[in-house]
Amino acid sequence: MKVRPATAADLEVLVEFNASLARETEGRELDLDRLRAGVRAQLSDPARGHYFLVERDGEALGGLACTREWSDWRNGWFWWIQSVYVRSTARRQGVYRALHDSVRAAAIAAGDVCGLRLYVERENHSAQRTYAAVGMQEAVYALWEEDFVLGG
Repeated sequence: MKVRPATAADLEVLVEFNASLARETEGRELDLDRLRAGVRAQLSDPARGHYFLVERDGEALGGLACTREWSDWRNGWFWWIQSVYVRSTARRQGVYRALHDSVRAAAIAAGDVCGLRLYVERENHSAQRTYAAVGMQEAVYALWEEDFVLGG
């Protein structure tokens, strides 16, 4: 497996992964035009974040996005791992671990990143076990939101 930064050429696979993620985890059918525009915007502007893909023999098996949050308490950036998706045929084969290890190494190499964060659905125990296995732990915070687009 090879992990690499996603490029503009990966737009459609990232749209596919994000749409599948929403369908599988939340039962949502996303507006594909809006989703495509959002992925394109992130791919074209590193300030919005960046994507990583993992491939085997040229086939994208999974991917994730990273965005940043400044922590004044730590004087550093948290990288938020988002939009994690692994094709169903590639699950339990180390795909997420490969992605996570690459993101972790890139964050440490950046020199100004104080940690990694992600959110996971309360009932997604399989994902929680995966995140624990790579060294993450449940935070003391609960996530709250007000969603203006998808209706929260």
